[in-house]
Amino acid sequence: MSDHNQVKITDMNYDVDRPKAENPVKIMDLSLRDGHQSLFATRGRTEDMIPVAELMDQVGFWAVETWGGATFDTMHRFLNEDPWERIRTLKRYFKKTPFSMLLRAQNLVGYRNYADDVANAFMDRACENGMDIFRTFDALNDYRNFQTVVPKIKEYGKHFQGCICYTMTEPRLGGKVYNLDYYVNKGKDLEKMGADSICIKDMAGLIAPYDAYEIVKALKAAVKVPIHLHSHFTSGMSPMSHLKAIEAGVDIIDTCMSPYAYRTSHAAVEPLVMSLLGTNRDTGFNIKLLARINTIFEKEIMPKYKHLLDDSKMSIIDINVLLHQTPGGMLSNLVNQLREMDALDKIDAVYEELPKVRKDLGQIPLVTPTSQIVGIQTVNNVLFDTPEERYKMITGQVKDLCYGLYGKTAVPINKEVQEKALKGYDRGEKPITCRPAEVLEPEMEKAKEEIGDLAVDMDDLVLYSIYPVTGKKFLKWKYGKEEPPASVKAITMEEVKAKDELIKKAKAGELVEKKKDAPAKGENTRTFNVFVDNEYFEVGVDEVGGSSILKYVQQLQVSGGAPADATVPVAPVAPALAAAPTLAAAPAPVAAPAPVAAPAPAAAPTPAAAPAPAAAPAQVADTDGTPLLAPMPGMIVKYEKNVGDSVSEGETVVILEAMKMENALAAPTNGTVKAINYGSGDSVAKGDVLCVIG
Repeated sequence: MSDHNQVKITDMNYDVDRPKAENPVKIMDLSLRDGHQSLFATRGRTEDMIPVAELMDQVGFWAVETWGGATFDTMHRFLNEDPWERIRTLKRYFKKTPFSMLLRAQNLVGYRNYADDVANAFMDRACENGMDIFRTFDALNDYRNFQTVVPKIKEYGKHFQGCICYTMTEPRLGGKVYNLDYYVNKGKDLEKMGADSICIKDMAGLIAPYDAYEIVKALKAAVKVPIHLHSHFTSGMSPMSHLKAIEAGVDIIDTCMSPYAYRTSHAAVEPLVMSLLGTNRDTGFNIKLLARINTIFEKEIMPKYKHLLDDSKMSIIDINVLLHQTPGGMLSNLVNQLREMDALDKIDAVYEELPKVRKDLGQIPLVTPTSQIVGIQTVNNVLFDTPEERYKMITGQVKDLCYGLYGKTAVPINKEVQEKALKGYDRGEKPITCRPAEVLEPEMEKAKEEIGDLAVDMDDLVLYSIYPVTGKKFLKWKYGKEEPPASVKAITMEEVKAKDELIKKAKAGELVEKKKDAPAKGENTRTFNVFVDNEYFEVGVDEVGGSSILKYVQQLQVSGGAPADATVPVAPVAPALAAAPTLAAAPAPVAAPAPVAAPAPAAAPTPAAAPAPAAAPAQVADTDGTPLLAPMPGMIVKYEKNVGDSVSEGETVVILEAMKMENALAAPTNGTVKAINYGSGDSVAKGDVLCVIG
């Protein structure tokens, strides 16, 4: 160490002499993409990245990941932000640090393979808008899906990082499929394609420390380009795997700033910086600068998103990921889907079914979009299969996979499942063996005709081509054709503080206004028994002017104590209380009996109302006939039939998207479509009547 050049780092009273490393580990920061995608559903807004951008530019990161993955989808769908504008905006603040994006090869930033003309247009716009490094992966590790996008990366002189999606069929590296030879051969294939670096993409945090060492060592011996390790924290192993990979000579490591780290995200950068301090792999980063950035994240940004964080688990790791291999983001989506369907009790059955579905579908790696394909099909199997029939409701994406539209699987797909999925498939019942995009017709001209003048430039047109339903809705918001709903608007720190204060008062029981003088009991006073945990109350209700008003709560008996008499006059709960979604878990002792103030004899909470259709057609009133119900919550993609069309039992009537996967819903009977209750892009709840057939 004494022979190393000395570097003096001075910043914010941080004045330390430390040796300059001979071979510093390079770090890519993922906070502004994978960090918030993993922890709070990709809801991070551009305005909340700007306060840290210039400081992060000074750290010395090899690159910052700012785009791709789910950001393109989430920004236009849920945040009312133009995805292209994020690149341009952040480029004004990051003057010297390259930008990286996660590119799903021929899937681009969507959930299927797009035609070559769409892929070429997307790559042109991504390069011209300022993206520098393209972390390119294919969910099946089928590099034929790279053949359109890679030449574009090279044409623009950008950095092509080829990924190997890491997965296993055994508890550790090895077996007949995903063994060391598999990964080394994939690395060689990527180098032949012109990869500027190779990334081991461990999306579920599965790579064990000694396996990481072995793979990195083998790849370093087999290829000349830098090796990059991407490993989620989910299982808790990634910090140890990072160190073993560093020992093996890995060139680049992915981390997040600590507020956006851990759980299903990535390991934090700060402990790694301190662990390598003074070694020959020292990052050279200024820990004080990192701490300053973290303070901004922690105090000025993260509070806006805490309502999206999963605080249901005490542990920050999920060791079960080593059993089901489902990436954390997908796992939380599955749980939410089951909860919305009142089927959360089926989660253990989903865990049990998931590896069976994965095996049936060719032991595919679980990463977007294949994690969704396997996950949603698993949920469908658990909820809709019968003892007599498996794969009763097959998603459109499983059918596409079985046809070959995603590429070649590591092992053959189960023949019986494949044949069932392709029965009546619109492209044909015999799977293809060619590059998937070769069977896709050009899409751009058709998209241009459909969207018309609403797409002002090529960025708009590409967005619509990838996301026609939600993209069109966004463009209407963007150009003032429709008013964006409140749900897509940003919240301010002032609103966060106001909500925190409301919750604080609710927990203290201060939201219930106590009146000094109770009115005299009227002739119509009605009495109800109310049970709250181990206590019960007698509640008197006066109906004044036809309205039920909570008049008094008389505590009659306390568990474990003598009966007590106390009259506590109260007022109705403030309306603001109902508007705070996070208050469900907050105890409000005095207001607890309020739901029974209505004449209903039961104290059960009323189910939330199903969302009303955005623009219900006139024919919705005609309800004589057999309803087609939504089997799960989702979004209407399109109706295959119109009012007045004849349908046969089993014929597809509507396409329902649930968690990015499409489900073809069939007519429950023969007849004529008499009513259609929703339109393309509308959200529906489980049990909603989508149409009526009579």
